[in-house]
Amino acid sequence: MKKFAVILAAGKGTRMKSKLYKVLHPVCGKPMVDHVLTQIEKNDMDEVVTIVGHGAQKVEETLGNRTKYALQAEQLGTGHAVLQAEDILGDQDGMTLIACGDTPLFTAQTFQELFQYHQSKGAVATVLTAHTPNPFGYGRIIRNEIGIVEKIVEQKDATPEEAEVQEINTGVYCFDNKALFEALHQVKNDNAQGEYYLPDVMEIFQSQGKVVAAYQMKNFEESMGVNDRVALAKASQVMQARINQSHMQNGVTLVNPTATYIDADVQIGADTVIEAGVSLKGKTVIGEDCYITANSTLVDTVLENQVTVTSSYLENAIMRQGSNIGPYSHLRPQADIGEGVHIGNFVEVKKATLGKNTKVGHLTYVGDATLGQDINVGCGTVFVNYDGVNKHHTNVGDYSFIGSGSNIIGPVNIADHAYVAAGSTITDDIDAHDMGIARGRQINKKGYFDRYPVAQAAKDAETKNE
Repeated sequence: MKKFAVILAAGKGTRMKSKLYKVLHPVCGKPMVDHVLTQIEKNDMDEVVTIVGHGAQKVEETLGNRTKYALQAEQLGTGHAVLQAEDILGDQDGMTLIACGDTPLFTAQTFQELFQYHQSKGAVATVLTAHTPNPFGYGRIIRNEIGIVEKIVEQKDATPEEAEVQEINTGVYCFDNKALFEALHQVKNDNAQGEYYLPDVMEIFQSQGKVVAAYQMKNFEESMGVNDRVALAKASQVMQARINQSHMQNGVTLVNPTATYIDADVQIGADTVIEAGVSLKGKTVIGEDCYITANSTLVDTVLENQVTVTSSYLENAIMRQGSNIGPYSHLRPQADIGEGVHIGNFVEVKKATLGKNTKVGHLTYVGDATLGQDINVGCGTVFVNYDGVNKHHTNVGDYSFIGSGSNIIGPVNIADHAYVAAGSTITDDIDAHDMGIARGRQINKKGYFDRYPVAQAAKDAETKNE
């Protein structure tokens, strides 16, 4: 049987008090509606339609061609929203899943179980329910004396007795597709909100003598909807715990899981150790046997196997096998750190490639450069790449030596086995086996120490130390 899905993502979400549309708020690095679509996709759907309204263009830019779209120009309720998909799905035979774009915690397994239960019961409609001791704000599942679902009542329309019911509507349904759209045309808006409620189709099906079922999920936490920043934070905590547990079960050591922040799409190899305060963001990929120490941040970065990152910030960079960095260093976009390379403390690398076993120990900037293998770059070296208008590239050959305190002003080429004397400002190419030295000649001025205020300060110190 064909499987379809409709994702409701048209609401603005005024309680978020944000310029960003509600379903686009991120949970662990991914917009909420993307989480929903990702889990739905794992069920091998034949078609997915996302209902858009506020922020339609932004939602479509986020989800791309993974789904079709239908516009709900005026928000008149969930029933009205689903009806907008009729032109795409209305004439199809199959099952249709309805989910909300602000419920990022649902899993593919729960959706699969709902499909299976719906089919096993031969139902025209099945609602996914959950039990909670605090049902305020949720629609209530009203059953008759033998447990059959009679209707779903929204919070604002519930009687005092109905409001006491603790089985709630999660907002997820499975329907016979054609029957759904036929029933939606019969839904009325005579309720407190003046809206067309999707749950009202349940009573319509009941009146027609059709089977309406309810599948109660085991984990209420999955059903958490996000309507404000407080709920967003709670959802993020739940998602983070789920992500961290998955990595630990796959052989990753998290020293303090509650203080480790890993986005949903991050990949980590076995036997990697991650200390507290680490943030792994975006599409970061980490190999096996890596070690990432406290307070490091990696954004869209690749670490090959056996890489060590010590309290550093890496973005859109790659560190190859056996390399290390830190503490307190920064890899900016397009930094390519070669096998066995050592990046020490307070080093910044941007749009530069460092070859195998090259060492950049400390207090250095390497930008717009290609460095070969087995190069030593001394402390305080600056690759001067910007003339105020354009960036310029520098090449340094294998086995070369850059002395401390040097300025390498691009564009310049330093050959293999070349030497830059400490304190030089290099503006011209250096050939192989040559040394470039560019600094003022030292002159010692006899007795000049005594001419300066420091002489008196020194004399005072000597007197004090006697």
